[in-house]
Amino acid sequence: MKPNLPNPQPEGSSRRPAPGGLGLLQSFINTLEIETGQDKLGTGAGLESWLREHGLAEATTSISAADAQHCAQVREALRDLLEANRGSAVAKSAAEALSRAARSSQLVLRFDDGGGAILQPAATGVDATIGRILSIAYAAMIDGSWHRLKVCEDDTCRWAFYDYSKNCSGSWCSMAVCGNRSKARRYRTRRKPSTSSTRESHRR
Repeated sequence: MKPNLPNPQPEGSSRRPAPGGLGLLQSFINTLEIETGQDKLGTGAGLESWLREHGLAEATTSISAADAQHCAQVREALRDLLEANRGSAVAKSAAEALSRAARSSQLVLRFDDGGGAILQPAATGVDATIGRILSIAYAAMIDGSWHRLKVCEDDTCRWAFYDYSKNCSGSWCSMAVCGNRSKARRYRTRRKPSTSSTRESHRR
């Protein structure tokens, strides 16, 4: 079943969605809007709705609250994994969580009659969906497009965006929103007098 790939960008974003299958992985990560707390995977019904929206749920698929929690954990581990694409270290817990998810998905290498090979999940249900998403990440790492998928540098946002800049130097999902907000925050921090400076001025 071919997944649907809607535009996963937040309001005000100037970024285009990631190309090909990475658009699905990007959309999966962006099911949580950190700033508002809106979580599309917050319940079993929410997860089922998202899966159906993207053509990933079979008619017989049974979704539980535990499935939603599992998917949310994998989503946040993937978000943490993207930190490496802007030079930050990845938490060991994130790498371990993704490794466990890959084992549960039973990812196997399958060859086709065209001489190619892809990773596919042998598991069923939600584990199969997670396996498809993880296989997209692996394929992107192989073809070199993975390093362009990043998380917004603004810690109140952390939206996943695809960096289309020529030198891959993008830091924010939206320069107009998160970029300007981050710069304003840094400016206020630089302008704020230190405690020692304030005390010294009072003594004078």
